[in-house]
Amino acid sequence: MNKAIGGPSVYVHHRSLATIAQEINKLWPDPYFGALLYIIAMENMVTTRDHYRTISGKAAIQLFILNASSWRGDDAHRIKTELRHMLKD
Repeated sequence: MNKAIGGPSVYVHHRSLATIAQEINKLWPDPYFGALLYIIAMENMVTTRDHYRTISGKAAIQLFILNASSWRGDDAHRIKTELRHMLKD
């Protein structure tokens, strides 16, 4: 997505939701059951504009973050921050 930051547009690159979901699975091997559906949904998406069944990419991110409050630590914080940034773009 192009964003104007005090002048010319710059390209803001995000990792795919599938790539992020793979990392979540690696770092959080036994996720809270409420977050699992949204991890699965993100595994099947590339961008926030994609859908998995009836779940949009943005909804999957929002509901994952809501249900992943028990996942803590540096990796959890980093990934949740990355996902929040994706919601803003």
